[in-house]
Amino acid sequence: MTAIVLAVLAWYAAKQPEPADLIMAKVALNQDRAQAARSAFVYHQSLLVRFKRANGKLAREEEREYVVTPTEKGFKKDLAHFTGKYEKGGKFIAYDKPGYQYKGLDIDGDLANDMVNDLTNDKDSRDGITKDLFALTADKQKGFVFTLQGKEDYRGRQVYHITFKPRKPSLLDCDDDGASSCWAGEALIDPQEYQPVLVTSWLAKGIPMAVQILLGTNIKHLGFKVTYQKFDEGLWFPVTYGGEFYVRGLFLYKRTIALSAVNSGFQRADITSTVSFQPPIIP
Repeated sequence: MTAIVLAVLAWYAAKQPEPADLIMAKVALNQDRAQAARSAFVYHQSLLVRFKRANGKLAREEEREYVVTPTEKGFKKDLAHFTGKYEKGGKFIAYDKPGYQYKGLDIDGDLANDMVNDLTNDKDSRDGITKDLFALTADKQKGFVFTLQGKEDYRGRQVYHITFKPRKPSLLDCDDDGASSCWAGEALIDPQEYQPVLVTSWLAKGIPMAVQILLGTNIKHLGFKVTYQKFDEGLWFPVTYGGEFYVRGLFLYKRTIALSAVNSGFQRADITSTVSFQPPIIP
């Protein structure tokens, strides 16, 4: 009888979902391992940055293609191809280098370059994707509260659905290593390998109404998504990354800004091969 009871209890316990903190602790451990494993691979990265005016018309667009190579402490990115264009007087004018400014105060040009550098060239990560947006690694998890929403089906596979929010929401300390952060979000986690499948982040706090009214400044729908794909036993890579948001600055500057990155052509660093680029897609 005792054996039957113990067997039933064991079966019941196996059916119960693990606590969110334990799931994310396992994810953190695997993320640290995965980032170390990624350092053995060379891959291609395609980037697309797009700025649209309030009327929906294109103001500026850049396409960049990089070869990303691991180094002892991080990575190195070599620009393989670049095309850019901006609208002026109803015509599109092409340019051929990042950071190009066609006038003294070129806000679109500054923002395009800053976004690419801030969001895809984080020197403290192995893949360039800024760690401040996604509470996956052990050092970032300390500042967040995790809640398990249950299991669900995602593209034909069962995943854990976990939401996260900062212990101290802030609009100013987005890059802070303490308990405060700008970002909240949700993560879909593979329940067998404890690897992220999809992670989404958004601002934990909105722009105060007083700032919107008095300064004419607001940001809407600011957030980013990163998807991961398994390529080898225990080896997962971020394959797509991006987001789209609306910004209004001091009443006059109004843009819908989108950034999309696609990583492809993963090869071990000691293998020489030719890999074709995959164009990024902005939703």
